[in-house]
Amino acid sequence: MDVIKVSAESRTSAVAGAIAGVVREHKRAEVQAIGAGAVNQAVKATAIARGYLHEDGLDVVCIPEFTTVEIEGKERTAVRLVVEPR
Repeated sequence: MDVIKVSAESRTSAVAGAIAGVVREHKRAEVQAIGAGAVNQAVKATAIARGYLHEDGLDVVCIPEFTTVEIEGKERTAVRLVVEPR
């Protein structure tokens, strides 16, 4: 399962659709964002995806955590949102 990477320019509806699709297929999705704008889009997309999945009878929760990623040889702190059924 791939991590869904979100940027500040990501369309929330597109990310929400991706989250919902991954949860339907794998029962769990991981969303990763670096920076305030990206985290904002990721949280909004997660809320929208929760609505999509609710229509399918799935009640999901979001578990936030910090993680470290390496980008161009530098370590960056990212926020990872784990979305899974309640």
